[in-house]
Formats: sequence, structure tokens, C-alpha cells
Amino acid sequence: MEKPKLTQFSHGSGCGCKIAPADLEAILNGVSKSDRVYPNLLVGNGRNDDAAVLEIDNGQCIISTTDFFTPIVDDATAFGKIAAANAISDVYAMGGTPVMAVGILGWPIELLGAEIAAEVISGAQSICADAGIPLAGGHSIDSREPFFGLSVTGLVEKSNLKTNNTAQVGDLIYLTKPIGTGILSTAMKRGISKPEQDELLINELCKLNTIGRELSKIDGVNALTDVTGFGLLGHLVEVCQASKVQAKLQWDMVPTYPMEILKTFLDQFVMPDNTMRNFKAYSKYASELSAAQLQLLCDPQTNGGLLFTVSETAKKDVETTLKQAGKEIHLIGRIELIQEGAPTVLVN
Repeated sequence: MEKPKLTQFSHGSGCGCKIAPADLEAILNGVSKSDRVYPNLLVGNGRNDDAAVLEIDNGQCIISTTDFFTPIVDDATAFGKIAAANAISDVYAMGGTPVMAVGILGWPIELLGAEIAAEVISGAQSICADAGIPLAGGHSIDSREPFFGLSVTGLVEKSNLKTNNTAQVGDLIYLTKPIGTGILSTAMKRGISKPEQDELLINELCKLNTIGRELSKIDGVNALTDVTGFGLLGHLVEVCQASKVQAKLQWDMVPTYPMEILKTFLDQFVMPDNTMRNFKAYSKYASELSAAQLQLLCDPQTNGGLLFTVSETAKKDVETTLKQAGKEIHLIGRIELIQEGAPTVLVN
């Protein structure tokens, strides 16, 4: 008997199911900022960062994060792997080392059964093992729509902590993974992608962003975040606004999945709904975008790459670290001084 296709049980896919930026802002507007009450809370809900960070003793800090979403792929084991890698990424994006995770599972038991849910958790366990941490427990509910993710705890030395609000004028901008996961996952959900295209997507989505831990140790790596549901444009805008700077993005240097594949789907108007939500939220902070730039820069990513800024003096050390880790080097732009009347992100 053929297994059910998980993506058919959800209205969104992966980080593409995130609440739209404008709606999230409306939700959080009435929420008190915990950063102002707890002096040891270095990063809290007063910032649009990847995780919460609490200093505990002698410069040692705890990182705490949670991330979960609806199925982005049909295979249950692969879904568990991707969801786990995506959640753990938040710790790496703060420059930390993950130490433990617990699972968050919502599952329509009558529709999908316990066996498939077990496959999801098994996939997550394998990624946690790759990260060197236990999947130590969790919580589950019977839900009409399946979702899965992790709450992850990590550690970081305060001196190595990286945030998204510390970009400096003159910094170079790097990205560690290609964009386009939202387009490819939507094609999979609609049943029009090829097996080899699905394999390409899944392989990339299961990769851990461990390089963040190494980058954080380099003097001159200033701001660091990961690219997820708000797309490359949204997360770069957040870095710029938090750091009070502007960015010049070199479009032809931005890494993407093979354009011949992406173009095939875009020609059929295959893209996530959240692409346009991201465009509506962030395009007012960017220069005029072409159709291709809109479709890719606003494409919601799942377990996307690390977006980070680097002073010129650290360029050699950063690129050596990337090479040693087997990563391609994608230098995609530069941080600049705010110019009155200019867009926050200028796309060349």
C-alpha cells in the first residue's frame, strides 16, 4: 500500500507556513518586552533574532529556541530530518553549540497513524545524532494538521555570541546556501517535480549549519542570522534595520538552486503563497525588483543558509574557514552607511 503524501495534509510547507510578517508584528505589538525586565537576558523577545540568550555565569550563556512547521516533503523520515536541522540552525546562527533537544509533534492519528509519526521522530533523531545531541523527550497532541519541530538548548561563550543587529559599515555580506527551497517544495507538493529534483532539495535541506559555530570564533564576523521563512530579502532587511545600516546586494552573486530548474516552475507560476506576503512586507525597504528578483529574494526558505557580515580585515580568515569546511564562497554584497531617501536594501 502506498504511503500518504504528507504535503497533501497541510496548507503550507516548511517555513512557508509562518505567519505573515505584518500579522506577526500585530501579534507582538501588545506583548511586553522581557529584555527590559531580566538584565541577564542578552537576547529576548524585544529583538527579531534567531533565539533567546541568557547569561548564566562567567560569560557562559544558554541559547534557547523552538521551531516547528507543517510537512515540506512527502517522506516522513525526510520531514523529521529537515525539521530537526532547521530548528538546530537557530543555535548555530547565534554562534552556539547545541546540547539537547526535545520534540514538538502535532499529528492526525486517525488519518496518518502512529507508524508514520514514528518515522518523523526517527528522522529527527538521526539529525540530532549528527549534531551530537540527544532528542531527549518532547510533547505531542492530536492535531488535524501535521506539524513537527524541536525546542533546542545550546551553549555559547558571551565573547562568541553573534546577533543580527551588529553589522558594521564596510562589512562584506556572505550567504552559505542557495535560495529557492520554497519554489522546489511547492513543485513537489503539486506533484510536478522530478525525483532527482526532490532528491536535490532534500539533500540540501538536511544539511546542518554547523559552520556558524566556527564563524563565530573569528574576530570581524559581526552580524549573523539564518535565512528562513521571510526570505533572503526579509532577513537582510531585519539585519540592516536592527544595525541601522543599508545593504547593497549583488544579484548575480546570490546563490540559487539551478536556474533552469527554477525557471521551469516559475514559468508555470509555481511559488509559495508566502512569497507575495514577504514581498508586501519588505519590498518597501528595497529598490525596485525584477520579476525574478521578487520570486527568489522573497521566496521563503526552510533550513536556509547563514547570512553574515564580515569586516574586510577578516575576509581571508572567513573564506579559509569556509573552504576548510567544504563550503562554497558566496560573497553577495556590502554593508553601507545610511543614505537619506535610499532603500534599506539596494539590489544591483
